[in-house]
Amino acid sequence: MRFTDKYNLTPEQSIFLAKKKWDENVYCGMKMENRAVTFPQTRTILNGVNVPNVLIDDIQAILNMRDAWKFLLSTVKEPVTLEYMCKLNEYIARNEALEWGKLRTGTVGISGTEYVPPIPKQEQVEQELEEILNTDTSSTEKALSAFVWGTRGQFFWDGNKRTSLTLANKILITSGSGILTITDKYMEQFNTLLLDYYNTGKSDELKKFLYENAIQGISI
Repeated sequence: MRFTDKYNLTPEQSIFLAKKKWDENVYCGMKMENRAVTFPQTRTILNGVNVPNVLIDDIQAILNMRDAWKFLLSTVKEPVTLEYMCKLNEYIARNEALEWGKLRTGTVGISGTEYVPPIPKQEQVEQELEEILNTDTSSTEKALSAFVWGTRGQFFWDGNKRTSLTLANKILITSGSGILTITDKYMEQFNTLLLDYYNTGKSDELKKFLYENAIQGISI
C-alpha cells in the first residue's frame, strides 16, 4: 500500500499546526510509555504549574519531550540525519537512560515480546535512515517508515518510541504533511499492532493504521 500525503500545508500553516498540537503529542509520548498522567496534567506541567500526585520521573519525561519539541521547532529547516536523531534522543531520554543521545552499545529487551533488537552499528543505521529519506515516496510514507523503523530498531537505551515519534513529526512538519499523534481512543489498538510488528517485522498493518487514524492536519 502506498501512503500519499493527506495535507499540503505552507511552512506557516505547518508551524502553526505543530505549535497547536505539540502538547497533545507530548501526551501521546507519555501514553506510549504507559506513564500514569492525564492530558490535563500534562498540559498543566507544560505550562509550568506544579501538579500534585504526579511522579517526579513523569514530570521529567514531560519536560524532556517539551525540550525536544522546542528543538524541533527551532530546527525545522535542518536536514534529518543520524546526528539529528541522536539530538532528539538526547533531549527525550535525558536522565532516564544509561546514556542519551548516543546509539546503545548493549542488549535490550522489549516487554511483551521475545524479539531482541540487534546492537546498532552506526554505518548501518545511517544507511537505513538515508534509504528511508531518499525513497521515491511521499513525505507521509517516509515519516511512517521512519517511525516503525526506529521503534523496532531500538537504537537507544531508552526513549525509542518517543524519539521515533518526534523524528516522524520532523519529517511531516518540514514537508507540510501534517503531524503524527495517536489519541487515547486508538492507543490500545496501536499497542496491539506494535507488539505484532515487533514479533513479525511486518509493518504494513501498523503503518496503515497510523495513516488512517493518527495523521492530523488543517483542512484549507
